[in-house]
Amino acid sequence: MDRRGFIKKSAMGMTTAAVSSLLEHPAMASVRKTINHNPRKDMKKIMVIDGGPRRNMNTAQMLRKVAEGVKSVNPDMEVKTIRLYDLDYKGCMSCMVCKLKDKASNVCKFKDALTPVLEEIAEADGLVLGSPIYFGDVTARMRAFLERLAFPWLSYNDYSMTAPKRMPVVLVETMNGKPMMNNSNGYGSMENCISSALGKPRHVKAYNTYQVKNYDRFELAAFSEPAKRKWREEHWEEDLQKAFDAGREMAEGR
Repeated sequence: MDRRGFIKKSAMGMTTAAVSSLLEHPAMASVRKTINHNPRKDMKKIMVIDGGPRRNMNTAQMLRKVAEGVKSVNPDMEVKTIRLYDLDYKGCMSCMVCKLKDKASNVCKFKDALTPVLEEIAEADGLVLGSPIYFGDVTARMRAFLERLAFPWLSYNDYSMTAPKRMPVVLVETMNGKPMMNNSNGYGSMENCISSALGKPRHVKAYNTYQVKNYDRFELAAFSEPAKRKWREEHWEEDLQKAFDAGREMAEGR
């Protein structure tokens, strides 16, 4: 590097350092907020898929926080939540209509209550999936949904995975296990399909969650309710914040 190049590079480094230092000043809080909360202009709609059976327990609360995070960046962005347990549908029926020659489709063509949801996802700008973990896996409802979502993406000509459009994805898991002791396989092999077709997903996990509100009513002697309560008091708000941040950063394009 010659002398002129060295001076130019040094000056650029000094400028960057000066700007960074300036932005850290408390008086620049509003500027930082503007820089860090710049919504993606191309994002209009986020689809949130709730694969849990209970309307107001852990998974549902986490997904609401994701939606709040999106709205904190852009109140006008549409965030639509679908509860899979409210719908009457099946997993992949192996009808192979999505693989018909000259009529192949990357959206499932089997007609039931899930059809309009899959069509909306194909046009959406972001996807959030949430499920409690049962026996180490997502719920049967979520698995059936994922079959219908992903099988049409798969080409049996070259095994490529092609969705109607790529988009950011957040995967939410809530579980009874702890970070260092759990049997969760998460979204399993379906996560590979999501990564290939939509893009690498972001994970948000909540561990050691409350299973019921009143432990005295149930045969759950293997669990210490005081210990569960202590964990929740120490971690639950942090878990909700992680969900909120995931939604906010999705809307910001980060």
